[in-house]
Amino acid sequence: MKKIATSLYIAAAMLLLPACSKQLNTAPSDAVTGDQLYGTVNALGTIYEGTWAAMMDSYWGDIFGNPGFRTIGLVSDAMGDDAALIPNKYGYRDAYPFTEINDKTRSRVAAIWATVYKVVNNMNIILAHADAAQGDAASRNVLKGQAMALRADMYLTLASFYQFSYLKDSTAKAVPIYTQPASDTTQGRPRATLKEIYAQVFADLTQAETLLQGYSRPSKYKIDVNVVNGLLARAYLNTGRWAQAAAAAVKARDGYSFMSASDYAKGFNDINNSEWIWGEPETTVQRTGSDAFHFLDVTNDGSYYYSFMADPFFMQLFDDGDYRKALFSWDADAGREGYLQYRKFLFRGDLTADLVLMRSAEEYLIEAEGNARAGNTGAAVTALNTLKAARNAKAYDPAGKTPQDLIDAILVERRKELFGEGFALADIIRNQLSVVRKPYVDGQGHDILVTIVQDGVSKQVPARYHTVRNFPDKSAFVANSPYYIFSIPLVEEQNNPNLYK
Repeated sequence: MKKIATSLYIAAAMLLLPACSKQLNTAPSDAVTGDQLYGTVNALGTIYEGTWAAMMDSYWGDIFGNPGFRTIGLVSDAMGDDAALIPNKYGYRDAYPFTEINDKTRSRVAAIWATVYKVVNNMNIILAHADAAQGDAASRNVLKGQAMALRADMYLTLASFYQFSYLKDSTAKAVPIYTQPASDTTQGRPRATLKEIYAQVFADLTQAETLLQGYSRPSKYKIDVNVVNGLLARAYLNTGRWAQAAAAAVKARDGYSFMSASDYAKGFNDINNSEWIWGEPETTVQRTGSDAFHFLDVTNDGSYYYSFMADPFFMQLFDDGDYRKALFSWDADAGREGYLQYRKFLFRGDLTADLVLMRSAEEYLIEAEGNARAGNTGAAVTALNTLKAARNAKAYDPAGKTPQDLIDAILVERRKELFGEGFALADIIRNQLSVVRKPYVDGQGHDILVTIVQDGVSKQVPARYHTVRNFPDKSAFVANSPYYIFSIPLVEEQNNPNLYK
């Protein structure tokens, strides 16, 4: 058999990713005919449902530290500025010091690549058969629109992590593009440029927006026009189409109001939150995605790993009175004294948690940044301060400030608002910034002491902070470092002779 790209080789018996559907059970593919798999819109919908469930609720690469799609976001945040990981905890201890994700032999590197491309391939299967499938025309349009949007999201994700910023070099090659289903004769394709990848993303999302007009979804995990516009806003922002990013963000947030202070403190675990545009509902039966909270929930005794602590400098970004600042506290548990907890993510009582994928707060930030970079200062300040007011934070005063000052303030607000939601490394790459991690010490170089209460007794202990403050080769953090870029796995290189052509 010819060698083909490993990411796309899916034998007939493995057509559907192994997962239960949220609405439909997927029959084993060796028990059904081709017509049953592809002949009706409902059957193709089963492929979509099974793919979504596997994407969100299976351990990628059968690794417990890879709880579905949130794996990529956890890697991104572990490699950023603001999450100071406990270094001996399972899961992301190798992503945090930049020794894992740029190593093409690592299992997580292979798992991310393979799973994302399996999602792409299953969407290609749906799109290849949808027009000929029997069924209601409106349902067909919705399915096609959702498949195009999900495929676009996968390519947007790949473009965000497998190459430097589009604005650095849009002709830089990143990953292959596939738009047709794989077979045992499929040849692996060479890497496409960022410009080509984003052209595919925009083509898919533009068509998806048209196909999904008028669609009213039954659940927030389903992609609708708001979600499509949110993905467009991200893609426009990545490619420097500032006015279009701002406009798409306004459309995306339409109908989604800010959450209250009390809702913010509930733990980012409920898909019914008024800000959530897109999310994943988790149950006690289908709950693998919830395992992301084993890393993010640093206060619950039921969390196994509780490793995503906060950098003390991150807390200093918040104004007094900002209700987000009240979520910080110094850990007093034995062995963890002095780590800074940020109680943004909390398990529900049954150790499940819904997963946020897109919020209206992000859209205000995209609107603000798009307008600021386009020179529309007034609109940018209004969008930024609308979010700040919702969090009871001090308003941004543009008096005496430069345009870059405004952009910097917006980027800081992104860090504050989107902590733990997967944007840290993506924003560093997108904005051609350097990771910043500093020792938390006083003017004499001594660790700063903080007060904790243990067994009813107050005492002072040294504050914990980043244990990794340079690259593995001991060089200082810099912008546009190859350490930030996800590697293409070795197995892909071995099986796709066209990859580097």
